[in-house]
Amino acid sequence: MTRQRLRGPAPHPRTARRRRTAGLLLTAAALVATAVPAAPALAAPDSAATASDSRALPYLDPELPVARRVSDLLGRMTTAEKIGQMTQAERGSVDAEPTRITDLNLGSLLSGGGSTPTPNTPEAWADMVDGYQRHALATRLHIPLLYGIDSVHGNGNLVGATIFPHNIGMGATRDARLVAEEEHITATETRATGPQWVFAPCVCVARDDRWGRTYESFGEDPALVQRMESAIDGFQGTRPKDLARPDRVLATVKHYAGDGDTTYGTSTTNDYTIDQGTTVTSHRRFAAVDLAPYVTAVQVHDVGSVMPSYSSVQWTDVPGSKPVKMSASKELLTDVLKRKIGFEGFLISDWDAITQLPGDFATQVRTSVNAGMDMFMQPYNAPQFEQALTAEVEAGRVRMSRIDDAVARILRAKFRLGLFEHPYTDRANIDTIGSPEHRAVARRAVAESQVLLKNDHHTLPLRPSQNLYVAGVNADDLGNQAGGWTVTWQGQSGNTAFPGTTILRGIQREAENVTYSADASAPMAGHDVGIVVVGETPYAEGVGDVGKGGNTLNLSAKDRANIDRVCSAIKTCLVLDVAGRPQIITDQLPKVDAFVMSWLPGSEGDGVADVLFGKRPFTGKLPVTWPRSEAQEPINVGDADYDPLFPYGYGLTTRH
Repeated sequence: MTRQRLRGPAPHPRTARRRRTAGLLLTAAALVATAVPAAPALAAPDSAATASDSRALPYLDPELPVARRVSDLLGRMTTAEKIGQMTQAERGSVDAEPTRITDLNLGSLLSGGGSTPTPNTPEAWADMVDGYQRHALATRLHIPLLYGIDSVHGNGNLVGATIFPHNIGMGATRDARLVAEEEHITATETRATGPQWVFAPCVCVARDDRWGRTYESFGEDPALVQRMESAIDGFQGTRPKDLARPDRVLATVKHYAGDGDTTYGTSTTNDYTIDQGTTVTSHRRFAAVDLAPYVTAVQVHDVGSVMPSYSSVQWTDVPGSKPVKMSASKELLTDVLKRKIGFEGFLISDWDAITQLPGDFATQVRTSVNAGMDMFMQPYNAPQFEQALTAEVEAGRVRMSRIDDAVARILRAKFRLGLFEHPYTDRANIDTIGSPEHRAVARRAVAESQVLLKNDHHTLPLRPSQNLYVAGVNADDLGNQAGGWTVTWQGQSGNTAFPGTTILRGIQREAENVTYSADASAPMAGHDVGIVVVGETPYAEGVGDVGKGGNTLNLSAKDRANIDRVCSAIKTCLVLDVAGRPQIITDQLPKVDAFVMSWLPGSEGDGVADVLFGKRPFTGKLPVTWPRSEAQEPINVGDADYDPLFPYGYGLTTRH
């Protein structure tokens, strides 16, 4: 099922005001309990409470304004119930004993990468989430659970979901409508299985391709990232009432702010080199590069939640400034994001992020709450978090007004999502998951994302009658072409984890005579064109940082050898790069007739074949600068000394 046409007829009522103030905010100056009926053992499966409860309790009346419902419910809550709403646990910590959801008054659960039910099917997901929801509704006030998941390029945790290109490929399309359509499909396939909230899109501005999360970014130019924030509309819709629909989810922009702009060598997490490091910058540059996408997300798209980054910021225009973690920055979380930009949603911390702050656990909790964090992702220590925050409130080190502000923001999202009226999974769209219609959109996205960087001698488009020789493991590996955040956190090589079409299979469907040899060892005589598919294997986050575990931007020795063998033996030679970022191909480029950047296309390899054989034209443009060498990083459009192999925005076009 294709998703909504990006813009609805009526913009959000705050949009006009926010547009008027956007320019101002992008300057440096902008940075400067009543008794209720006892809950049944398990709530009824159709609503959070009965009709009689609705008449007696204003917060259960869907006809009342959200603000009044929030105020009424907040006034009935105990401190323990409020702190429970601020707590998010991983499903793995409660699955064996789901009564903990009730006992802890948990406001939210999440599935981390690879945290799935058995079997990993749409029905099992919906049953699992509904089971947890029953325990949330067994609490005194019947407050429903908010369930979050990383649907970063489709509902990637679910086997059988439509897997789209990662964001860097979508940035190459320059197609904001297509991005919105993609995320509408993702929202549909996610909510039909239970989760109502996604930790996406990433609106990071990737300024150093050595970063292991480069592929999660739409590109290096904040203006491109802002343009692609149509993704938020795809997830949430464009009208306030859209969120309650079964084809919409609450979106999260991440990672606020500067996560793609950290300095190489500043990370102190594990043996990462750049991920979760420090953004060393001035207020003015931070506003122009790193903060700009969040102004758009809030003021134009009314995003529902924001996830602060693990990274730190260190101001170059403040004498004596030292790195401050985002989770501890009151300046950026409260003063800038909430007050000056006007964010009215809630902040969700990243996975156990506050434990990276200085001090003991109580100090970490207090620091982050007072900085402005609203909900805390404490995967396996939710009870300890609740105990620590309770003690801080009782001691007066965290004010109840701060707790009330956080909880009000969370409740507002739950009311807007319609969870009090319909807490259980609406499965009306479950049969559309991975449907031919959805996969057709993903296939089109793949085709539009391909960037043609060289095409000598009119090598492309290919002809079905040509004898083709295909080499390289990445030609026939679904896991490699999907990358990280696919079924598991880090992803995995191979063709067994999820359904889809490899690039090789797409080529075989178009051409009459295809020989495949992963290591280029099969005889090459008699072939018209050699196609070598090179690239990376899956990774996610800092695990993919260059310099960690031998990671490099250079092609592997096997890939270089395949290029040498094929391109020296077959007259016409084409290379495809399946990777989450540019790789160094400076020495290999003169040896090839055509070169295509395929990014991480996801489950639909047919989309690559579509442009290779001219069924669709090449239209993609580089969303990041392509360096001549790894030592050139960081290199970005606008640099004073800018001499890349291929500049930002480069891409040849062909006719359809």
